[in-house]
Amino acid sequence: MKRGLTLGKYAPLHKGHQLVIETALSEMDEVIVIVYDCPETTTIPLSVRSNWIRKIFPAVKVIEAWDGPTEVGDAPETKSKHEDYLLRRLNLHGVSHFYSSEFYGGHMSIALGAVNRIVDKERRTVPVSGMKIRQNPYAWRDYLHPQVYRDLITNVVLLGAPSTGKTTLAAELATEFKTVWMPEYGREYWEKHQVNRRLSLQQLVEIAKGHL
Repeated sequence: MKRGLTLGKYAPLHKGHQLVIETALSEMDEVIVIVYDCPETTTIPLSVRSNWIRKIFPAVKVIEAWDGPTEVGDAPETKSKHEDYLLRRLNLHGVSHFYSSEFYGGHMSIALGAVNRIVDKERRTVPVSGMKIRQNPYAWRDYLHPQVYRDLITNVVLLGAPSTGKTTLAAELATEFKTVWMPEYGREYWEKHQVNRRLSLQQLVEIAKGHL
């Protein structure tokens, strides 16, 4: 029985993480993913981050580490806390392969008595990091699964009668938050298709579809 284990904050889950999990799934009989709570890093709840993995990789066993250590680094005491948490608190034994793309793969695999399976350590296959994405999710959206990106982005919709300032507000909001905005497609459609300044009910449906 080949049992693979990987872990992380997944804040957020990106294609680099997915590559590690996909590699494990292709090589192992069973794959376990531990997701750490990390309120100091992200406001996205642990339950949301765990569910990304459950939905994208239904064959994976996900463990939510609500009480896991929050320290990071290669100091001996930090390594010991993470090793003790897996072996004593979670009682994880029988792991044959430890998957990661990080330095901690070395000491964690030794503690588990497992093969240290490093995946894309140099980030050549997937040149991205969680920090870059947290700084600008929109710019790095191509490295995010749609399920994940949906939970990172706030979409603002402005409703109102014509000439009430919706376009101006949208443009100003985009400037303020350093993102993009979309003009009102309905006006563009109306100017091209209106008859006596009116549109039919079916044309309103076409506006909705065109806007999407």
